[in-house]
Amino acid sequence: MGTGNGDIELAGVTKSYDGETYAVDGINLKIPDGAYCCLLGPSGCGKSTILRMIAGHEDPTHGEILIGGEDVVGLDPVQRRTAMMFQSYALFPHLSVRDNIAFALRVRGLSKTERYGKADEMMEKVHLTEFANRLPSQLSGGQQQRVALARAAITEPRVLLLDEPLSALDEHLRIRMRAELSRMQRDLGITFIHVTHTQMEAIALADTVVVMDRGEIRQAGPAREVYASPNNRYVAEFIGGQNVLSGKVGDVNGSKATLAGPTFSNIEIPLLAGTPLHSGQSLDIAIRRDDIDLLRLGGNGVPPGSTGVEGAVTGVEYQGTFVKVMMDAAGEGEFVAYVPERRFFEDTLSVGDRVLAVWQIDHAHLLA
Repeated sequence: MGTGNGDIELAGVTKSYDGETYAVDGINLKIPDGAYCCLLGPSGCGKSTILRMIAGHEDPTHGEILIGGEDVVGLDPVQRRTAMMFQSYALFPHLSVRDNIAFALRVRGLSKTERYGKADEMMEKVHLTEFANRLPSQLSGGQQQRVALARAAITEPRVLLLDEPLSALDEHLRIRMRAELSRMQRDLGITFIHVTHTQMEAIALADTVVVMDRGEIRQAGPAREVYASPNNRYVAEFIGGQNVLSGKVGDVNGSKATLAGPTFSNIEIPLLAGTPLHSGQSLDIAIRRDDIDLLRLGGNGVPPGSTGVEGAVTGVEYQGTFVKVMMDAAGEGEFVAYVPERRFFEDTLSVGDRVLAVWQIDHAHLLA
């Protein structure tokens, strides 16, 4: 169904409601045609404002919004060929699935034969054919969501905008619907822009993840890059899955340097090309939680090529495939290891046990 020309560019986009406070502050972003992009951030970070400006429900205070190379500021959603799917779905309770999906075509004046023909094609795409004559109240939450998505997509938009589409669903259904959304986006072949505050939802779905904070983009890129290689402390902590240690650089020698902080001393960190370090420099590093091994004190110490910090276990949470072990090794923050379940229960740790958390030196990531 893809119609092409769904590439989006935001150039210097700002939005202020009072002339002083900016909900969106100087955003520059490019989203290619046919991409699945997630705008991710906490409440009030500006992600929904961006969605509404792309949709045409609000205009920017400054800047340009281009869809398919055309500046669309001032155009209504129909002229932009965008469609929005809202969190509440907003289905008509007295209309069947077929009539809900066909409603936008009815408004546009298509004959009953034409709109039902297109609705039937769309129902087949989203696996709703057998529910064509049911009312929304006779559908599950996931089925209602597919009706809302089909109703938005039947107008053949270049861009489909989704505002927290999974937040009303329970956890089990949310995971199922993530796969449904991904499949439907591939089948429809159009650009999806999806607003969420849920980190794993964005990582699971998106080609491009845009992490926002207080009206600004803190990092944008492929999901794996944003998760595994955060640019800064905010992204590392917001996305999760990372431990962040702050300290000052000590010795710098060859391909390594040392870092010391309030609760640790002289851990080794890698030197990267193009990232000069000098003694006394303040630095943040991130280490993935699943890169951490926990060793009992008094053993063989830190393995070659690794480094580590010592601390006491403050909490243990069973997560099924892994056990989340929390430590007091990071000063003000919490230091966490994700220990594979089988390994953890070979030598169980308890709150209060002192351990050495170790990782390979080159697995640490230097933060800006």
